[in-house]
Amino acid sequence: MTTLSDRPNTALLVIDVQKGIVAETHQRDEVVANIGTLVDRAREEGVPIVWVQHSSEQLAKGSDAWQYVPELVRREAEPLVHKTFADSFEDTGLEEVLAGAEIGRLIVAGAQTDECIRSTIHGAFVRGYDVTLVGDAHTTEDQSEWGAPPPDKVIAHTNLYWRYHTAPGRTAAVVETKDVTFGD
Repeated sequence: MTTLSDRPNTALLVIDVQKGIVAETHQRDEVVANIGTLVDRAREEGVPIVWVQHSSEQLAKGSDAWQYVPELVRREAEPLVHKTFADSFEDTGLEEVLAGAEIGRLIVAGAQTDECIRSTIHGAFVRGYDVTLVGDAHTTEDQSEWGAPPPDKVIAHTNLYWRYHTAPGRTAAVVETKDVTFGD
């Protein structure tokens, strides 16, 4: 029920599943496997997949750490959006990619829960998108040393509050990988 008129399509948005980002994340292998399952299903169903790739001073573009994990391989025809801010829409071509494919609903997976995932799901929602977060397909590293809760609690809290997030004319949802539907 997106507020974006004439955008009936759904896309899988895969955010920052890069070697240097997910190397030390909570349940890395399980989350990457779930994202792989989503990618395979999206391809089988002809659902667009949009890949997002972060770079920064600590994550130099072109470095080994900047590369996507080897378990996830983007196809040449699948759009790749480069970003330098947490919100995948901020100063990128993501909106143009989604508008061009008439996408009004996003299924979101990736890393890191407490930074780029949260920023992007909120960024999409305020821009009018329906946003489904895949609850077992996003992760983060342990930042409790700096006062954050442990990663499992960060993930659980994000899933909890996103499940109940509301605004006029848009939907927010959280589902597990096995329950994702790309159709309405």
